[in-house]
Amino acid sequence: MDKAHVAYKPVGLVLGAVSGMLAAAAFKRTWKSVAHEDDAPDATAENRAWKEVLLAAALQGAVFAVVKAAADRSGASAVRRLTGSWPG
Repeated sequence: MDKAHVAYKPVGLVLGAVSGMLAAAAFKRTWKSVAHEDDAPDATAENRAWKEVLLAAALQGAVFAVVKAAADRSGASAVRRLTGSWPG
């Protein structure tokens, strides 16, 4: 394992935790804006339509994927600036 991989391990762990919190907050704000509700429906909510549940799940997945990709890319770029090598 080269120094970029070693340097990225702790950076990746921290970024993973922080990006999860940011993604959750971004999804909550996005859902509030889209559906005009405070909370997204759970998959087992009996009183919610399939359309609502699946839309919420798709939106949540998209938000988490974008935030995770941005965090991973930022972390890899920072490691390259520090070590001179790309960690991936």
